[in-house]
Amino acid sequence: MNDTTHRNPPRMTRQRAAVADALGDTDEFRSAQQLHELLRSRGDAVGLATVYRTLQALAVGGDVDVLRSEDGESLYRRCARREHHHHLVCRRCGRAVEIDGPTVEQWAASVGAAHGFIDIDHTVELWGTCAACRADDGRPN
Repeated sequence: MNDTTHRNPPRMTRQRAAVADALGDTDEFRSAQQLHELLRSRGDAVGLATVYRTLQALAVGGDVDVLRSEDGESLYRRCARREHHHHLVCRRCGRAVEIDGPTVEQWAASVGAAHGFIDIDHTVELWGTCAACRADDGRPN
């Protein structure tokens, strides 16, 4: 990443605005390919490379969260809050809930300090099956 990434964000083109709008229309984490397909279905002529570049710029700017799916694919979501948080994600429908994790924060700082580390950073995402998907499967809540 170069020094100008934060100082000179890419200009907002029609295509980049379409990607940002598509992210704003969903509460689920989506892959670049899923967003590209959504844009195509809406009639937006946005190339897949533009989708990837836009998502990367939005992630670097802190405008979207990125997590890795169980198979390693990057997934993107525009989050309601910019401060550090975690996600509880339904592995079936993709619904995501933003959660605080004060115990995780304390644990990460404690483990780092115990090993002489400072400026600890971490990523914790919880995956499960939401109540709506369990109901669809006929499983009890």
